[in-house]
Amino acid sequence: MIGPVGALRLTPALTSETSATSLSQSGTTAGASFADALAKAASSSVGKLENAEALSVEALKGNADTRQVVDAVMSAQQTLQAAVAIRDKIVSAYLEVSRMSI
Repeated sequence: MIGPVGALRLTPALTSETSATSLSQSGTTAGASFADALAKAASSSVGKLENAEALSVEALKGNADTRQVVDAVMSAQQTLQAAVAIRDKIVSAYLEVSRMSI
């Protein structure tokens, strides 16, 4: 059986403010940072995956409707595909920036 998905932890580099962001935000009210938006999306994705896993277990016990399980698993699959696509774009952007000459 697949183990549960653990909690996501952000690295200090993503959560700490740099001097550039603190300077740009000093005079205005700022919206959510990229790290906050990414963390929120990740926790939402993990929630969908956990929901699909829980419904699958309930179906194996005979307590859940097949339609609910299929819907939850399909939603989890779409969420996982979107997360992989976003990860690929982030890695691609990082590699492109790392190839830039200074």
